[in-house]
Amino acid sequence: MNIYVGNLNYRIKEEDLKNVFEDYGQVESVKIITDKMSGRSKGFAFVEMQDDAEARAAMEALHESEFEGRKMIVNEARPRREFNDR
Repeated sequence: MNIYVGNLNYRIKEEDLKNVFEDYGQVESVKIITDKMSGRSKGFAFVEMQDDAEARAAMEALHESEFEGRKMIVNEARPRREFNDR
């Protein structure tokens, strides 16, 4: 399952986020979204977990929890829209 994680502190690294989610199960990947020009974090990321039950447990436990001074928004990611859908 692909999980959207928003309202992140801009200093958070992928490894930091992976460690938080690993408390709930195996993390396949973590991708913090960055600005193409500056390389700075945009304050959100996607975490992929193989097991849906573990992913749901992580979402339930971490949604609106504080991490590095900010309350995270944690939801199931919506499918990426194609350019023609806009």
